[in-house]
Amino acid sequence: MSDVLTVNQLEQLKKFTVVVADTGDFQTMKEFEPRDATTNPTLILKAAEKPEYAELVDKAVAAKKDSGLSGNALVEAIIDELLVLFGIEILNIVPGRVSTEVDARLSFDTAGTIAKAKDIINLYEAKGISRDRILIKIASTWEGINAAAELEKEGIHCNLTLLFSMAQAVHCAESGITLISPFVGRIMDWYKAKEGRSFEPAEDPGVLSVQSIYDYYKKFGYKTEVMGASFRNKGEILELAGCDLLTISPNLLEELANSNDPVEEKLSESASKAKDIEKIEMDENTFRWMFNEDAMAVEKTAEGIRNFAKDIVKLEQMIEGKL
Repeated sequence: MSDVLTVNQLEQLKKFTVVVADTGDFQTMKEFEPRDATTNPTLILKAAEKPEYAELVDKAVAAKKDSGLSGNALVEAIIDELLVLFGIEILNIVPGRVSTEVDARLSFDTAGTIAKAKDIINLYEAKGISRDRILIKIASTWEGINAAAELEKEGIHCNLTLLFSMAQAVHCAESGITLISPFVGRIMDWYKAKEGRSFEPAEDPGVLSVQSIYDYYKKFGYKTEVMGASFRNKGEILELAGCDLLTISPNLLEELANSNDPVEEKLSESASKAKDIEKIEMDENTFRWMFNEDAMAVEKTAEGIRNFAKDIVKLEQMIEGKL
């Protein structure tokens, strides 16, 4: 029994679940030794604003300054370069994969998303990074999921983000997507505001949403991995111990590392397979109707896209300042 007490919760969690760092901060990754890391425009913006990362921003600007591009095209090329430079720094620390996000303003543009994803992969490959170590992050719109389905056929692996509903999850699974990131905390935020109360982890609507998606995937043998994301507290994470992956912010990684309380496996493939779950036949009409019926998913997906787009614009302004 005594050895259980000496193993912190983060190490215990790693026995059931792949732990991923949700940050653009390299120090955090070195400290907590996650397998993978995820970034998004907000995290990259936060990191790029720190003096210790100024060198990376300058490097991205220098790499593209004489490319013959100008105006918006030049700024866009510099941002792609910056995302990839951050990704490579991260891959020097984590043994697994990094998620790099496509511009959120392409969320309803299937062809534009495919083109941008290929640009990003080409940049990585030109710098000697295999596409197997990259996940292209795309918002879970109908158009985004369809773009990802095409990319997967070419061996470009995708992480479908801003995922709040079963409709989005089913379409991703049937489209052969590598990984999805259902958002726990943002679902809880919505219900907390709507119902004017807080939730215990076991009844947290975000937790329940991820559990139901995990059960559905395992029941029907889908290969798509489920990575719980956007946590507001440690309790949400512990209720999802056993999920394929969990991507966790630095402050919550630290909380887990500072506690030696026991961690129980809450999700398992065998338990999910035994559940009585009805299969959903998914086509565009079904997707749009199911999604539309879920007010929380509609609002949170739209809000997430808007906020990521705002942070891309701020990043563009920062680059323009450098130019």
